[in-house]
Amino acid sequence: MWHITRRGFTAGAAGALAGLLPAGDAVAYAPGGELGVIRRPKRQFRGMWLATVANRDWPSRPSLTAEQQRTELIGFLDTAVRRRLNAVIFQVRPTADALWPSPYEPWSQYLTGEQGKHPGWDPLGFAVREAHRRGLELHAWFNPYRIANHTDPSRLVPTHPARVHPEWVVPYGGKLYYNPGLPEVRRFVQDAILDAVRRYAIDAVHWDDYFYPYPVAGQVFDDDAAWAEHGAGFPDRGAWRRDNTDRLVSETTARIKKIKPKVRFGISPFAVWRNRATDPAGSDTRAGVQTYDDLYADTRKWVRTCLIDYIVPQVYWNIGFEVADYAKLVPWWSEVVEGTGVDLYIGEALYKAGDPAQPAPWQDPAELSRHLTFDKDWPQVRGNVFFSATEVAVDRNGAMSRVVADHYPTPVRPPR
Repeated sequence: MWHITRRGFTAGAAGALAGLLPAGDAVAYAPGGELGVIRRPKRQFRGMWLATVANRDWPSRPSLTAEQQRTELIGFLDTAVRRRLNAVIFQVRPTADALWPSPYEPWSQYLTGEQGKHPGWDPLGFAVREAHRRGLELHAWFNPYRIANHTDPSRLVPTHPARVHPEWVVPYGGKLYYNPGLPEVRRFVQDAILDAVRRYAIDAVHWDDYFYPYPVAGQVFDDDAAWAEHGAGFPDRGAWRRDNTDRLVSETTARIKKIKPKVRFGISPFAVWRNRATDPAGSDTRAGVQTYDDLYADTRKWVRTCLIDYIVPQVYWNIGFEVADYAKLVPWWSEVVEGTGVDLYIGEALYKAGDPAQPAPWQDPAELSRHLTFDKDWPQVRGNVFFSATEVAVDRNGAMSRVVADHYPTPVRPPR
């Protein structure tokens, strides 16, 4: 933006003024004596999640050729650029598998339809190169503990670590999970993730909201043996489980920074840490799930103790939603990050926009734009991330186009 500050300055005065400006701004001097400041847009995180689990976004089906997969992937990266986004959060370990040639885990079945089958190329390496060519950050998204969306270990390849170490595995809620209470599991999960950190120029390691699994009515997560062996000294099993998750986070942070100090570490949790009725420090919400109590993830602690570089709470509700109001959660998270140095980005439920199954606010194309307008009153909010890439591209009811028109007039760089 060109802003005339005063007439009659000399070129020398322009140089003096330049030294007083914030980083990123510039001084322009016109021969007629006009001196102006070009204000550069502030850094802002503008991301989208690109999900591969169950072929949610990419590849559209597992029967595509390598060339077709590359073409689809490039299409999503180009969509991000067209929407003036600056980061893609690419899911590369959806179910204890890999979208790169990992020495720890098999190739993902979502590439070829067959777990362990080489797809003929390296999707993560390709994604990093092509994202950077377009000026996009590439955040590699890993799910720590989910093994499979079924409970039959025989459907895994024989060399899968979950079959080699059946004692690591807990079936729950129709899925298979690694047991977070075992130190050897936590070490293995870190090793598998850090292989990608070492080998690729990723900008960040990213985790979503799955730690201990979401509760399923009438079912118990069977970690009795691990609790008996490792739970001494804890007042109850909940405290022990939270400590297990804390250890996974803190150990991963330390190992990332030792390998590549500039690689960031971010987590995108369910947005309700605890309801205020449960804990006075909690948010003014009445959510049925609380990450602290149900997922054994003390997300607030991770921010307050600076264990992570950024947090993206999934505030997947509309403004005014009675149980969990966007307009109450964003201020709560803003206060949590205040003074920590941890960046706050808000996760946005673009997938709800225009979905006829969603309530009336989500039928309004302006709902998401109002979210970003609201965020401007909270300077701690440094950006937004949209779930997910398919909706960013399809833009079912024009909500994404509205966000871009109202809030993304020019490209900007992400915070660092």
